[in-house]
Amino acid sequence: MRRAPFDPSLPEKAGNQVRTLLTLFPYLWPRDRPGLRVRVVFAMAFLVGAKVMNVYAPFFWGAAVDRLTATQGAIVAIPVGLVLGYAISRVLVTSFGELRDWLFVRVGQNAIRSVALKTFKHLHGLSLRFHVDRQTGGLSRGIERGTKGIQFLLNFSLFNILPTFIEIAIVSVILYVVFGVWYALIAFGSVAFYVYFTIAVTEWRLKYRRAMNSADTEANTKAVDSLLNFETVKYFGNEAHESARFDRSLKSYESAAVKSQTSLSLLNMGQAVVMYGGLAALLLMGAIAVSRGTMTVGQFTMVNMFLMQLYMPLNFLGFVYREIKQSLVDMEVMFDLLEVGAEIRDSPGVGPLAVPEGVVEFDHVTFGYNPDRTILRDVSFRVPAGHTVALVGASGAGKSTISRILYRFYDVDHGAVRIDGQDLRDVSQASLREAIGVVPQDTVLFNDTIGYNIAYGKPGASQAEIEAAARLASIHRFVTGLPEGYETRVGERGLKLSGGEKQRVAIARTMLKDPPILLFDEATSALDSHTEKEIQASLRDVSAGRTTLIIAHRLSTVIHADEILFLDGGRIVERGTHRRLLALDGVYAGMWNRQQEAAEHEARLAEAVGAA
Repeated sequence: MRRAPFDPSLPEKAGNQVRTLLTLFPYLWPRDRPGLRVRVVFAMAFLVGAKVMNVYAPFFWGAAVDRLTATQGAIVAIPVGLVLGYAISRVLVTSFGELRDWLFVRVGQNAIRSVALKTFKHLHGLSLRFHVDRQTGGLSRGIERGTKGIQFLLNFSLFNILPTFIEIAIVSVILYVVFGVWYALIAFGSVAFYVYFTIAVTEWRLKYRRAMNSADTEANTKAVDSLLNFETVKYFGNEAHESARFDRSLKSYESAAVKSQTSLSLLNMGQAVVMYGGLAALLLMGAIAVSRGTMTVGQFTMVNMFLMQLYMPLNFLGFVYREIKQSLVDMEVMFDLLEVGAEIRDSPGVGPLAVPEGVVEFDHVTFGYNPDRTILRDVSFRVPAGHTVALVGASGAGKSTISRILYRFYDVDHGAVRIDGQDLRDVSQASLREAIGVVPQDTVLFNDTIGYNIAYGKPGASQAEIEAAARLASIHRFVTGLPEGYETRVGERGLKLSGGEKQRVAIARTMLKDPPILLFDEATSALDSHTEKEIQASLRDVSAGRTTLIIAHRLSTVIHADEILFLDGGRIVERGTHRRLLALDGVYAGMWNRQQEAAEHEARLAEAVGAA
């Protein structure tokens, strides 16, 4: 069953956030990393130690204040120890916290790295259909948010918010035991109402954050798409149009951001009223108790310190709650991506492809990208070992689809594709793709050096091997003539090279791979006539003794093929050698005559321009 394209945009509901947390847990408690588990245990111990010291610190402070307000003779001797005890407790709170972070940082970063790597590998394991339907900008932003969400969740939820709620419970018990039930109720009630108010208002504000994220994703997607198609934008002079599209998304983001900031100000003011209202009530009760002699001044300051210690981490609760919830949503988006099934999978127990000869066979193949649109209809042909077969025909006839099926980017709907009698569905994809070298029609290079892009055909290849492949592709002389030679960077998608130069790099890359089966998909379509003839000669030398499939529109490039198949409407309508097909005087001969007339016309024009 074909799945709907993955949508990386922020969903309206957080979904199953418990499931998201459970999915994250194995990365924080990895079975194969006992050292990380030890770090988690000690980090939790330091977390508990920090909270114990944080709760106990006000007792030192209160006792010191009582001593200072008592007899004058005790001022020098006793408060020194209490003040030092208070200072040491504060140092321990900070030290335990830093030790906790130091121990846990490797656990957290390992979890982030593991999830990111798993997602990256999973993306490469998904089908071509998924990547054709994807939005690069939105997808990358969704993954980026997911990994950042994990980091935020670990830093704020695990080590800040959850321990703070534990501390609230402990402080409430202390206030109840030491000062009475009303102090505990007011402290706990004010904090509880503070949390409730913050969460309620933050929930109301989330719609503005969703709007911001949606506009941000849309703007990023449009920007990436526009920049990737830089040349197309220039061809049509549509810079203003692209800027207007981008600005519409930015305006949406601007409007949502203003509303978000306005509601944030209301939240902060409401928090201040709740926070200091509860503090004022407790301090007023304490002041009355001090005046009556039922509470000491030191105890009065203890009450103030306890409440301020609780309010300080809660001061950013709205932000933290929103970000934690957002992090859970972002993580869910990424984990949902991991659950997108690969359309093309290796069957259980499949072995590697064995290529003793390299015979390629399409047996009554029918295929369509969608159920309502059939591209290939009952296509059958055989490429004997060491032979060259060419697929020609008009655009849209299904030629490139055959190359994608041979590479098993898609599985056929009916029929079978075999190499040396082995059905492609019965061998591993890795071994299949290792056996086939492809020079695609649309050559895309990595934003790295020319040497790196050629060496991509055989990672770890020596410089001598890279240069030998470049010579076969007739690009070595060009590269060595550049100031930086093979270290010349090609730019985003190879934009610093011409179409012909990019295609020659792609040819060199495939030659370096040295596979038993070659597939050239319009491999010389971007080259001038002189260079094309040079590379055609090189390709014939390289393909000698190898099974070769050539996909071409320009018929002059395939006249040497052992057999030529003419596709029309997804069917093979003519087949034979070049000479035999011309003798048939059919569709192939008609296309040949039209192309020859066009070539002669171009030659006459070139002569006329030269004479002028």
